[in-house]
Amino acid sequence: MKPFLLLATRADDIPADEEYALFLRFTGLDEKDLIRVRMEAGPLPRIDLDELSGIFVGGGPFNASDPWEKKSAVQQRVEGEFQDLLDEVVARDFPFFGACYGIGTLGSHQGAVIDGTYREPISVIEVERTPEGASDPLLADLPDVFAAFVGHKEAITRLPPSATLLATSAACPVQMFRVGANVYATQFHPECDVEGISTRIRAYADHGYFASDELELTLGAVRRLPVTHTGSILRAFAERYAR
Repeated sequence: MKPFLLLATRADDIPADEEYALFLRFTGLDEKDLIRVRMEAGPLPRIDLDELSGIFVGGGPFNASDPWEKKSAVQQRVEGEFQDLLDEVVARDFPFFGACYGIGTLGSHQGAVIDGTYREPISVIEVERTPEGASDPLLADLPDVFAAFVGHKEAITRLPPSATLLATSAACPVQMFRVGANVYATQFHPECDVEGISTRIRAYADHGYFASDELELTLGAVRRLPVTHTGSILRAFAERYAR
């Protein structure tokens, strides 16, 4: 089997390594079949899509909607590399799955409006499939409404015509979309479990996702509903596109 590629941008080793472990767990892949590249650590090596089954993108601390001049040199480089990669991915309709930060990269590439209108605190929310989502192979086995982990400072306010909305929620209209037949992105975190998102809560406690005195409240918020279905989305992607 040709391997999948996980593109990561987390500079902190503990949440970065845990994110990789969670992608391995929920996709059902092993390390030889899911190669990780930490883009924040250095320039992206040359990627030959013909040598891959598909691409995953994890979350991270970058915000696509931040003014360009306020972005670090690392973020500017990473975003430029994503734009170049997505040129080829979208043109070829190559299997791609971006989670959280991945929705910002794909949304930006496609011309979506991204801002802070629909930001969500770290918590568990209920996500609803659209009719198009119900017929999509990645969501076909999920219930119409399912629980998911969220936590983001920006979100898509308006999708471009090229995108098909697959899932939505009361507080954030765009929770999942698809471009073409094989290019996906989610605002929620399908790669997380309670332990994994708790690690991130502690690691990013000073990154503005919640007030300094709200750590315990936030740790409690991710336990308010059981999250039992979202990991199957990643497994469905891996099984569908393994080649």
